[in-house]
Amino acid sequence: MNIKFSEDLIPLTDLKVNPGRVVKQTTEAHRPVLLTNRGRGVAVLQSVTDFEKGEEERDFMRAVIAGLADLDNGAELSLKDARKRLGLK
Repeated sequence: MNIKFSEDLIPLTDLKVNPGRVVKQTTEAHRPVLLTNRGRGVAVLQSVTDFEKGEEERDFMRAVIAGLADLDNGAELSLKDARKRLGLK
């Protein structure tokens, strides 16, 4: 995700005046916007779809890291045992 500072920094006053435009921007651009107050970042606004996608990606990466850590620690299962554990034939 590349942030475009010319488009993605929005003063809180712009959000107050036209919230629909700001929400539409996050939804269409698939980039979060940084809300500012007196030139300082105060909050990030992101579409729900992009937020959920990011959460799913982070959960997946955490699971991969946990699996790699299990392998490093010697906590392995055979395919047969894994299938049995998961109730698969």
